[in-house]
Amino acid sequence: MRLNTRYRVAAYVMTAVMAIPPVLPMLAQDADGVSVAELTPQAEKAIKAGLEHLARTQKEDGSWGTNFRVAGTALGLMAFMVKGHFPDRPPYGEKLTKAVKFLLDACETGHGYMGQSMYEHALATLALSEAWGMSHDQRLQKQLKEAVRVILASQNPAGGWRYAPTPTDADLSVTVMQTVALASAKEAGIVVPDTTIQRAVTYVLSCNDKATGGFSYTAGQAPSFPMTAAGTMSLMMLGQRENQAVAKGLLWLRGQPEGVFEGGGFYYYQHYYAAQAMYQAGDAYYRQWYPRIRDSLLKKQQADGSWPVQNGVETQFAILILGIPYRFLPIYQR
Repeated sequence: MRLNTRYRVAAYVMTAVMAIPPVLPMLAQDADGVSVAELTPQAEKAIKAGLEHLARTQKEDGSWGTNFRVAGTALGLMAFMVKGHFPDRPPYGEKLTKAVKFLLDACETGHGYMGQSMYEHALATLALSEAWGMSHDQRLQKQLKEAVRVILASQNPAGGWRYAPTPTDADLSVTVMQTVALASAKEAGIVVPDTTIQRAVTYVLSCNDKATGGFSYTAGQAPSFPMTAAGTMSLMMLGQRENQAVAKGLLWLRGQPEGVFEGGGFYYYQHYYAAQAMYQAGDAYYRQWYPRIRDSLLKKQQADGSWPVQNGVETQFAILILGIPYRFLPIYQR
């Protein structure tokens, strides 16, 4: 079982590294000597205000959100954990314990399936996996295994996943959510067959446009920023760091116009994946990318500590992006 320790993966050496700009953010060294873009006081203040907003708006049953309560709760739980707050530990321990219970109840009621789609289910599985890494709760372990079982049973013959928990067709967006959840669960000690991972890699690569390096929603479509961020990051989580599709995906992302940092219909979703991909790629990528999305998010935060709502999970996503440098969540560690 994974306890409160960092798991390590092999360092990925990029074959094409862009020049680092002459002016860089201040750097901090962690215990292993890894340089990271330092959190500014403004970013730390924004994260604190965001968490306080979530604490104020949590429902009595432990959930967040309205239409997508499982997703909102899963992301809310991880938003607190990314800052080092965990269930049963002050100052937010009681609230986080209630959030875990809400997800466990949903898992038990749904016979392993949580939420209205595999999007929600994967996010909830990821949250439970990250919480299990800090817990000895046997109920949590049992329901996590059930949640993973649902994902394994829903993989289609091509290696991907779709909205419903059935092995029919697939798309990259839903597939990436499942692969990240499985990668976390596997690291937590839950059995995930190698064949499942290999088939998932095959599907993700089928959505890669070799000519440009970008990724598309389904094979044959035009590459997009959200799908390239998601596809690139998922391959890294699936042990494919040395695959040329990763290197080309990162370069595709870095070649996008500055406007991607300002807005867009999938703004929080795409940057949730892009920021993780850049962190996993190493300092030469991360030190250029993180300050830009950090400063963009700071401009968007509202007076009450929240971020503008579209689907009810924007504040959670914003905190998760801003909080990457904390590296308390194992999924955020190199």
